[in-house]
Amino acid sequence: MERRVAIIGAGTSGLAACKYLLQFGFNPTVFEVDDGVGGLWRHTMDSTKLQNNKQMYQFMDFPWPSSVKEDNPSHNQVLQYLNSYAEHFSLIPYIRFNSKVIDIDYVGGESSEDMKSWELWGGNGKPFCHKGTWHISVQNTKNLSAEVHKAEFVVLCIGKYSGFPNIPEFPPEQGPEVFNGKVMHSMDYSNLDNETATELIKGKRVTVIGSQKSALDLAAECANVNGVKYPCTIIQRNAHWLLPDFNIWGVIAGFLYLNRFAELSVHKPGEPFFLGLVATLLSPLRWGISKVVETTLKWKLPLKKYGLIPNHSFFQDLSTCLIAVFPDNFFDKLKEGSILIKKSQSCSFCNEGVIIDGEAKPLETDIVIFATGYRGDQKIKNMFKSTFFQNHIVVPETSSTVPLYRQMIHPRIPQLAIIGYAESLSNIFSAEMKSLWLAHFLDGNIELPSIREMEKDVKVWEENMKQYGGTYFWKSCIANCGLWYHDQLCKDMKRNPRRKNGFFAEWFEPHGHADYVGLIRK
Repeated sequence: MERRVAIIGAGTSGLAACKYLLQFGFNPTVFEVDDGVGGLWRHTMDSTKLQNNKQMYQFMDFPWPSSVKEDNPSHNQVLQYLNSYAEHFSLIPYIRFNSKVIDIDYVGGESSEDMKSWELWGGNGKPFCHKGTWHISVQNTKNLSAEVHKAEFVVLCIGKYSGFPNIPEFPPEQGPEVFNGKVMHSMDYSNLDNETATELIKGKRVTVIGSQKSALDLAAECANVNGVKYPCTIIQRNAHWLLPDFNIWGVIAGFLYLNRFAELSVHKPGEPFFLGLVATLLSPLRWGISKVVETTLKWKLPLKKYGLIPNHSFFQDLSTCLIAVFPDNFFDKLKEGSILIKKSQSCSFCNEGVIIDGEAKPLETDIVIFATGYRGDQKIKNMFKSTFFQNHIVVPETSSTVPLYRQMIHPRIPQLAIIGYAESLSNIFSAEMKSLWLAHFLDGNIELPSIREMEKDVKVWEENMKQYGGTYFWKSCIANCGLWYHDQLCKDMKRNPRRKNGFFAEWFEPHGHADYVGLIRK
């Protein structure tokens, strides 16, 4: 039978998936809506740069060029790096640019009732089934022509931070419709070219609604344009732990949290009794480390002065991949008054601007930008033409995450994998590890357990994320047990999960992409 593979998206995940599938003898076709590679990096604000050190954000067998001297390259430099990767491994000929996937439909397979009765994934536990084929409806964004492509296996690499913005709901007559100014989402702002974005906010009173990194970046960009004459106001519910920089603090976090010894203090999904006991006994150490980090940040930065002390632990933000870096000169902007921060659990709109809980007068503003994130689950759900598969992507009564075995395989959707939904502190490394695993799986080297066992494993991982991630568990972040996860992938691929030389290095040094280079097939 044919083994045609389609990859949707040419961001970091799509490029990694394409590279490793080619390496394993497959001939994938990549559909990309833009006219170049890079995914989200093509749609960022002008000030966006790599948060972590570039050594933490690179492919295993493709280092950054020596010409890039910066520790934190700009988004244009990241785009050039990704493009160079695609050219170096001859991926460009396999990518169909300006190709928007409208939906995918599983045709010729068994009925939905038969699928419900399956004991093994796809009916036989194999990546390729002799019956079903995916029909991929694609529209050319240049001439709007449409065609249908067929593939036996689909890899969704569409990410979760684009395409489907999360807009808060408001009671009637209290939403954006009553506001005389302009309302937009950070996604729309990021899609503007630099000149248009600057012209939009120049000389305007801008209000940003949001609590996370994108909200602060937006405010900093507005402050750079308008200064103190037209200060930018951030309305946030809760503050999050952010670092002064990742070059020093990232190393510190690596030794405190991202090694095997540190993971001993964390309960891991499916762990044996002994490891569970060790995690319980070491939990005071984990709590103490988090408190030391929090105290140090409060001592180093004027968090209290500006109401930026979170009401949760540093470890919780780490466990949900919410650790980020403050924009350049952020506290200088707060001090001079070009950025203002107001805390409110809710707000509403009026003609003049925004009504903030507890304040007598509305905040008069010209532009309101929602930096309120995205609905990654809905984005994936909308890819499927079949309501049967749509209803399996997220089951609202039991979860708010996409249930994925090994963070890639949906137990109830055959011949399909998703890469890029689950998060880590180095998404490019995580994408490579998943792509390697997927290539092994498609090549017949990995055997899946039964659907029931996969669903049980998915539930165990979700409960673990709820335990440490709190209300942000839906981000599906594997940061606090990343080594445990990568160990599972290595074992599935029949490779040694111990990646370093020597006891001390294996247990106390941070693990990164360089430790897994040996997994790559030469």
